[in-house]
Amino acid sequence: MAFTADKAFDLLAAAHQRDRLAHAFLISGAPGCGKENLAARIIQLVNPDPDAGGFDLFGEPVTVETPPLADLESGWVRIIRPRMKSRRIGVDDMRDLEHTLHLAPPSGKRKVGVIVEADRMNDQAANAFLKTLEEPPPGTLLLLLTALPQRLLPTILSRCVRMPLLGGRPLLADGGEELVRALNTAARRGFGTPVAALTLKSAFTGFLAHHREDAEAAAKAAEKEETAAYRDGTDGSWLKGREDFHKAAAEAEYLDARARLFDVLMAWMADLLRLRSGSAGLDFPETAEALRPIAEAESESRLLKRMEALDSLRRTLETNASEALAMEVGFLKAFG
Repeated sequence: MAFTADKAFDLLAAAHQRDRLAHAFLISGAPGCGKENLAARIIQLVNPDPDAGGFDLFGEPVTVETPPLADLESGWVRIIRPRMKSRRIGVDDMRDLEHTLHLAPPSGKRKVGVIVEADRMNDQAANAFLKTLEEPPPGTLLLLLTALPQRLLPTILSRCVRMPLLGGRPLLADGGEELVRALNTAARRGFGTPVAALTLKSAFTGFLAHHREDAEAAAKAAEKEETAAYRDGTDGSWLKGREDFHKAAAEAEYLDARARLFDVLMAWMADLLRLRSGSAGLDFPETAEALRPIAEAESESRLLKRMEALDSLRRTLETNASEALAMEVGFLKAFG
């Protein structure tokens, strides 16, 4: 069962009040769902500022603001993020965290370790963290944040209370805004013809190619680091297995990026339909004037068919069909 960030916090606050708060939580959800903000609120919950809150001169309660997660790092609160060139979390980060967790915090404070993008731990880091997770020092709270919990070791998953969050994935984040601009530009050059359809396809697949390159580059960097670290201590078959692992990880990242960009594409088409029918709730209101002439030239039934074609393309891409061929056929049906 997934929760809103507010509901998740209320449940954790109630457990804390009863002194029943677990020592490790896995907070998962799509980018933008509020994982880091929830982690910051939890830190404030277990380590409240004695000078915060209270009442103002007029007797009104003072609202306690939640700062960015990074601002809460201190001698007894550690925030671990991917820092290596390959965007991995290494074993040295885990050793630093372990050192912090064995320190004595100030009176009334809890030691907190937050691992952002926990799925980015390499094997050494994950195994080192597992030891801390199995035998945490007294007064320790561990928070793992990830959009991809399936990449974590089963032994880590089994030792955490899971808090999946609803929502997230802002459409304009991580290339979404650039994609909308590219779609608007391509659409203004023509809409509803085979040439226009292929122009829009080219804009969309160009963004996909960029994400694939980034994912493969990160995977190769991670593989290179592991090869350098383990070449002399392992056999070739193990390294070959790691090569396959990193290739699979790159493909998983690419597919996630493709799904996210497809959400943007579907929302862009839905805005055309909303403009045509006069509905509110545009996903991209700032582009309404640019899209309005296109929407007015299309009938509602035609736009609905175009959306159905896009939905069909999405389902086809989830099979083993050729991506290039499916894209070409799908865009011709949706935009031709």
